Amino acid sequence: MALTLSKNQSISLEKTAGTGLTSVSLGLGWDPVKPTGFFSKLLGGNESIDLDASCIVLDAGLNPVDVVWFRQLQSRDGSINHSGDNLTGEGDGDDETIYVDLQRLPATVQYLVFTVNSFRGQTFEQVQNAYCRVLDQSTRKELARFNLAEKGGHTGVVMASLSRDSGGWQFKAIGQSTNGRTAEELVDLAIRAVRG
Repeated sequence: MALTLSKNQSISLEKTAGTGLTSVSLGLGWDPVKPTGFFSKLLGGNESIDLDASCIVLDAGLNPVDVVWFRQLQSRDGSINHSGDNLTGEGDGDDETIYVDLQRLPATVQYLVFTVNSFRGQTFEQVQNAYCRVLDQSTRKELARFNLAEKGGHTGVVMASLSRDSGGWQFKAIGQSTNGRTAEELVDLAIRAVRG
C-alpha cells in the first residue's frame, strides 16, 4: 500500500519500490466543488475546473533546464512526457499525468518539481479532493501519495519534487500555495521550495 505523505515529508522511492526505478509517473487528480443551495443549482454554476500539472526541471545549481506543461507536452530531451490538458477535472482517477523515463533523464538534472496551477484563474476554494501520486511505471504500483486539503484564494501550488541523490530518487511533498496562472510563473517559487 502506498504511503500517504504530509506536507514537507519525504521518502526514498527506491526503498518504497523495493528495486531500482527506471520510470515513474506523477498523477494529479481533482474534483470541482459542487454548487450547493437552491439558487446555485438553479443558476447552474460552472462546475468545471481547469488545473494544469507541470514539471519544472532543475540542475544541481537550481537553474531551470526545461518546463513540461500543456504548451510543451514533452521535454526537449524526450525523457518527460505530459498526458495532455484536462479542462474540467471530471471523472475518476488521475486527471493529468506526467511520465518520467529516469534512465533517459540527463545526468545534469537533479530536481523535478511538480506544480499545479489554474490557467483560468479559478481559486482552490473551488477545488476538492486534490492529490498527486507517484507510480512505478514498470509495476504500476503506487509508491506515494500527497493529498492537498488546503483551500484558499490561491491559483497555484508547488505540489512535490523528485530529487536525485546517491541512493536514487527522493519524493518530497511540498504543498506550497501561491498565485500564478502558468508553470513559468511558478519557477522562482519551485526553486525556493527545493532550496528549503
